[in-house]
Amino acid sequence: MTLESTARLKNLINSKSKGNNYWKQFRFGLYIYRTNCNCNCIPLLLLFLYMFICSLDILSSAFQLAGGKVAGDIFKDNAVLSNPVAGLVVGILVTVLVQSSSTSTSIVVSLVSSGLLDVGSAIPIIMGSNIGTSVTNTIVALMQAGEREQFKRAFAGATVHDCFNWLSVLVLLPLEAITGVMRLTSEAVVESFNIVTGENGPELLKVITEPLTKRIIQLDKTVIVGIATGQELLRNKSLIKVWCQTWILVSNISVCLQMKIFHVLTLSKFIPPQIQENVSIVPSENSTVQTPSLPMNAEKCTHLFVETGLSDLAVGLILLASSLLVLCTCLLLLVKFLNSLLQGQVAKAIQKIINTDFPFPFGWLTGYLAILVGAGMTFVVQSSSVFTSAITPLIGIGVISIERAYPLTLGSNIGTTATAILAALASPGDKLAAAFQVALCHFIFNVLGILLWYPVPLSRLPIRMARFLGERTAKYRWFAVLYLILCFLLLPSIVFALSMAGWQVVVSICVPCVAVLLCIVVVNRLQLQKPHLLPWWLQTWDHLPLWMHSLKPMDKIITRVILCCRETRNNDQSRTSPEDLPQLTECEAEKNLVPLAQNMGGTNMW
Repeated sequence: MTLESTARLKNLINSKSKGNNYWKQFRFGLYIYRTNCNCNCIPLLLLFLYMFICSLDILSSAFQLAGGKVAGDIFKDNAVLSNPVAGLVVGILVTVLVQSSSTSTSIVVSLVSSGLLDVGSAIPIIMGSNIGTSVTNTIVALMQAGEREQFKRAFAGATVHDCFNWLSVLVLLPLEAITGVMRLTSEAVVESFNIVTGENGPELLKVITEPLTKRIIQLDKTVIVGIATGQELLRNKSLIKVWCQTWILVSNISVCLQMKIFHVLTLSKFIPPQIQENVSIVPSENSTVQTPSLPMNAEKCTHLFVETGLSDLAVGLILLASSLLVLCTCLLLLVKFLNSLLQGQVAKAIQKIINTDFPFPFGWLTGYLAILVGAGMTFVVQSSSVFTSAITPLIGIGVISIERAYPLTLGSNIGTTATAILAALASPGDKLAAAFQVALCHFIFNVLGILLWYPVPLSRLPIRMARFLGERTAKYRWFAVLYLILCFLLLPSIVFALSMAGWQVVVSICVPCVAVLLCIVVVNRLQLQKPHLLPWWLQTWDHLPLWMHSLKPMDKIITRVILCCRETRNNDQSRTSPEDLPQLTECEAEKNLVPLAQNMGGTNMW
C-alpha cells in the first residue's frame, strides 16, 4: 500500500468517525427534544383532565336545572313506585335526567326515612339509578367517532358497564321481587350493628374541582327532595342557590323561679335587636321555653348566575351547551396528547404493564386486583361516572383492553357504593337507618352482579355483548345515537307506560319479548359455531326480509336523508336572486352570445 492510499484511508476513517459522531449527537438532541416536548405536554394533559372533570360536574348541574323538578314530580307518585318494574324505570329516567346517581339515591333515602316509601320499593329504584349513571361514559365515547377503530374500542369499553347493569337487573330484579334477599340481608345487617351518626367521608376530588365549579353554578338540591316528598311550597323556588350560608336562630330559655336565675342560651352568633324585641318570654315554674327557629340569610353566593333573571330551564340549557362544548374540546385534546405521548416503546410498555396477567398459576388474581384498583380510584374521586369516563379515551386509543376495563368498571361500582355507605353513616339520626339500609342494598346488588358475571370466564357475557355493540357502531356510526335513545329513553318510557296498566300487562308483554330475544341470541350462536344442530330453515336468516336481519336498509335510508339535507343546504347557499346577478349592457350581452352560437354549430337560435 502506497503512502497516498494510506493517507486516503485515514481521511476516510476520520470522515466516517466524524459522521458517526454527528449522527450520534443528532439522535441525542432529537431524544432530548422529544423528552422536553413530553414533559411540557404533561402539565397541559393534567389541565385538560381537570377541565374535563369540571365539565362533567357542570353537565350534571345543567341536567338537574333542566329536569330536576320533573324528577321530583316522578318520585312523588308513591303508588306507581310500589310496582318493581315502574320503580326500575323511574330510577333510570331520573338518573338520566339529573345525571347524578347520588341525587336520585338521596331522594330515595328521604322518601324511605319519611315513611313515604318502604325499602322493598326503593331497591328497584336503586337498580335503575345504577343503569342510568352509566350513560355518561357512553356519551363520552361518542366524542371519538372521528376514528373508526378508536370509536369501536371506546364504545365497547363504555357499553360494557351498561351490559353488566342490564344483565344484573334481568336476573336480580325478579329474584328480589320473589324472595326479597337484598332487603332481608340489609335489614339483618342494620339490626346487628349499633350504628351511630358519624362525620362525612373525605371528598378528595371536590376539594380540587369546587373552587372552579362553585364560581360557575351552585344548586340547592333540597328543592328536588322537597318536591319528591310532597312539599308544594318548593315548586316555585329556584334550584339556583342564592344564599350560601344561613344561620338558624334558636333561643332556649331555662327558668328556675326558686333560685331567681334566668339563663338564656343562644345558639346563634348574632340576634338582631328587632328579633329580640319580638320575642316575649312568659316563664312558668321549673319550665323551659323554646322560641321558634328563625332562619336568617348570612352570606350571599358568588357564582355567575346568583342574580340572573333567567329561569332554571334557560340557565340549564346554557350550562348544558357550554359544558358539552368544553367536554368535547377537552376530550379531543386529551386523545391527541395521549396519542402523542403514548407512542412506540412507551405505549408498548404501558400496555404490557396494564393488560398482562400475573404468571401462572396466579393469573386469575389479576382481574380481582383490577377490581380493587377500580374501587380505590372511584373512592378517591368520589364518582363512578368520572372514573369510567376518564378511562374511556384510554380504551379508545388501545392503552387499556376491554378485558382489563371490565374488572375496573366492576370495581368502580363497588367504590361508588362504599362512598354511599360513608355518606349514609353521616346522615342525621332520624334518617340514619334508612340511609344505611338503602346504601347496603346498593352494595349487595353490585356484589351479587359481580358474582354472576365475572368469576367464571364463560359467564363474562358483558364483554361479548360490548364487543358486538362496538363492531356495529364502527360499521354504522348512527347506531350509537340509536342505542342511547333506545336503551335510556324510549325503552324505559314504554315499559313505564305499560307498568301504569298493572304488573300483569308488563309480564304478559315483556316476558315473551325477552324469551324471543334469548332464542334469537342462542340461534345466532349456533349458526356461527354448530349450524348442523339446527334445522335447515334456521341455519341462516337469508330467507327472511333483509330489514329483519340486517341494518343495511336502515343505513341506506339514513344516508339518503343526510345526503338530501346536505344537498338542500348547498342549494340554499348557492341559490341567488335575480337582483343579485350582475347587470350586463346590450353590447356585452351580444359579445357573450357570439361564442355560444359558434359552439352550437352555427345554428340559428332565434
